[in-house]
Amino acid sequence: MKQNIALVMGGYSGEHDISIASGNQVYGQLDHTKYNVYKIVVDRQGWYWERDGAHLPVDRGDFTVTDHGRKVRFDLAFIIVHGNPGENGILQGYFDMLGIRYTTCGFYTSSLTFHKGYCNPVVKSFGLVKVAKSVLLYKEPPTDAKLDELMSGMTYPVFVKPAAGGSSVATTKVKSREQLLPAIREAFTEDRQVLVEQFIPGREFDCGVFRPAEGKKIVFPVTEIIPIGGHEFFDYEAKYDGFSNEVCPAEVDESISKHIQEVSYRLYDLLGCRGIVRFDYIYNTDEQELYFLEVNTIPGQSAESIVPKQARAMGITPAELYEMSIQAALAE
Repeated sequence: MKQNIALVMGGYSGEHDISIASGNQVYGQLDHTKYNVYKIVVDRQGWYWERDGAHLPVDRGDFTVTDHGRKVRFDLAFIIVHGNPGENGILQGYFDMLGIRYTTCGFYTSSLTFHKGYCNPVVKSFGLVKVAKSVLLYKEPPTDAKLDELMSGMTYPVFVKPAAGGSSVATTKVKSREQLLPAIREAFTEDRQVLVEQFIPGREFDCGVFRPAEGKKIVFPVTEIIPIGGHEFFDYEAKYDGFSNEVCPAEVDESISKHIQEVSYRLYDLLGCRGIVRFDYIYNTDEQELYFLEVNTIPGQSAESIVPKQARAMGITPAELYEMSIQAALAE
């Protein structure tokens, strides 16, 4: 009998549309002769599932849908919600309570890794990779005097970003004191906590990791992200509007590539990761040191996203990757 898969997409953040694009890509790659796949859209106006263009209700009491008079229970949730509530552990906790297996990291790992201000000190404590200096701001922008005090150990430029967010939404590279407060105010529109982080010059690299149901972890080839068209970093437009070159495998010294892969391999276990995960870094060419940026526990899966490209470079098709993801989750 075919298993029922809930493909959960959407969400409450600025990444909603990107999540829908990722979900549609995954939907097209899943084996529909093997699974009954239901598109479940999470939206602030309500959760629904799509059938023939119609939006039908989801019973959030037990996470079921009614399909032609038949109540459907799910064997697995394939979570592709970037940001809140998919990447921060909320959906994972919900599915844990209902006893429904899912394809991502668990509740604790998701909530920790999604909050950069909390995750970075933990990663730093492992001693595997450097982490930039940062200041975590709470609830509202500080006064001018307090801000100068907090910034006393940092130099411009700095990055200002929501502490719990993704896709570089409301993220600003700040080059002067005059630009700092407006950038902080913008970031506070996306989250109640804001991170001000020291800019690290260098080259940006990403590396995906995945543990299948059987065998050793797969560490994907390293990708270098090169913003173009006047973009100074991998911002929202660079990510999704074609203003970046993503070179995979990265054209970098083999020792650096191997170091990035080794660090990613170890961080995956140290942070308690499950499913498909992507680690982002800056390699400071002056210091010849690797700096951790963040971990994406639900990385993008659109046709041009980084991890699918890395998988293809290893000879793994998206269909094969998603099938392995489902089997790994079902084996938990």
